[in-house]
Amino acid sequence: MSTRPPPSSAAPGVTAPVRAVSFDAAGTLFHTARPVGELYATVAARHGVDVDAVALHARFRAAFAAAPPLAFPGAPADELRAREKAWWRDLVARVFASARFADFDAFFADLFAFFASPAAWRVDSDAHALLATLRARALTILVVSNFDARIRSVLAALDLAPLVDHVTISSEAGTAKPDPAIFHRALADLVLEPGALVHVGDTVREDLQGAHAAGVRVVLVGGAELAAEAPDALVVTRLGEVANRLAEAR
Repeated sequence: MSTRPPPSSAAPGVTAPVRAVSFDAAGTLFHTARPVGELYATVAARHGVDVDAVALHARFRAAFAAAPPLAFPGAPADELRAREKAWWRDLVARVFASARFADFDAFFADLFAFFASPAAWRVDSDAHALLATLRARALTILVVSNFDARIRSVLAALDLAPLVDHVTISSEAGTAKPDPAIFHRALADLVLEPGALVHVGDTVREDLQGAHAAGVRVVLVGGAELAAEAPDALVVTRLGEVANRLAEAR
């Protein structure tokens, strides 16, 4: 069954009214409590391994960039949790390739659980107020993220879950941003046309290009570097600015 939404019924040149707003998760609604390298080093130290946090951070970025999408098309639903964990275990093993753990599996289990807890994350200072404002306008709130099932425990722990109506994650959708199919899936789940959705994120490739390929307008959140990378996009410096800029999304 296709997840592609129906074509827009809006007349040519007419922008459909916004009915829903989707958000990227990590990097937009919430952020790591400290740089990933520091968090990895902290958990590794609990298992007797001392690794430089800056070097770990660089290795994580390289391994994450080289990893396949966190998506498992065609996988049975009852296998998804195991596949998510295996995906992350492979990535973490590459990050710590030169380290020697007495029990790598015990370390990885600790690290995997840590990133499902609020200790690993901090909610964006504008997130709660923004989502409450959008919900007060009767807008549907979605999360569309290249994440795994732990996102639900993170959203709950950060008190964001009550403000979110629907979650679409790559590991369950079988496709990851920038593939527009993940947006098609979210739109189909909520019976929305692309023109009725605005997506909010912090990356050009995954968020801007992925959403645009699905016919979805975008607001990016970031600084001057992001604005220079996407000169034709609407870029705001704070998440809290989104509420008053939705009509300008492009």
